Amino acid sequence: MTDSDFLRTTRASYDVLADEYATRSRGELAAKPIDRAVLTAFAELVLADGGGPVADVGCGTGRVTGYLNTLGVDVFGVDLSPGMLAVARRDHPGLRFEEGSMLGLDLPDGELGGLLAWYSTIHVPDGQLPQALAEFVRVLAPGGHVLLGFQAGDGVLRLAEAWGRDVELDFRRRRPDDVAELLTAAGLTMRARLVREADTEGAFPERTPQAFLLARKPVARGSSGPSGQ
Repeated sequence: MTDSDFLRTTRASYDVLADEYATRSRGELAAKPIDRAVLTAFAELVLADGGGPVADVGCGTGRVTGYLNTLGVDVFGVDLSPGMLAVARRDHPGLRFEEGSMLGLDLPDGELGGLLAWYSTIHVPDGQLPQALAEFVRVLAPGGHVLLGFQAGDGVLRLAEAWGRDVELDFRRRRPDDVAELLTAAGLTMRARLVREADTEGAFPERTPQAFLLARKPVARGSSGPSGQ
């Protein structure tokens, strides 16, 4: 698969998996208290700096978008897959979901108080990840927060079949320090990093450790951050 193919194949794969994905992932966040704690900390930081809006980029079926909404965040979802978005709109009818790509977000400069990429950068080829991070920086207001979740490690897991369906999906495992360097190079300031060991025996078993990186767009002198825009 070439870099130019990944948007098409990722979109098509998640279109065919959308309903099954929603069924199988239901209850996953409730079973992972550390993940919820990370998301809650992100929400509290955003709210402390004015409250958003926040884009959940690669929102899928909207389950994390919905969780942030319960925490009082002004959040909306963006995803490549019309199939996933249809499920998100069905399951979260009060929230906004838009089709789009993290490589070219249809948002004005400095629009957001926060941006979440929860296991969505994992599909972006290494050569295009800096482009995605540059887009994150562009759409964030000074003082805005970014949270990334991804599998920690090395290499690529390539799936040609999932739950009885033909797919073309690459899951890129990355070292947290390497991703932190890319965030810094994009112009963000690192705030926190956490690696959670894989839960191999829980209700939602994992192959690898899970990484969470929190960063912030620097505030220009004389600005109080997103709430001061």
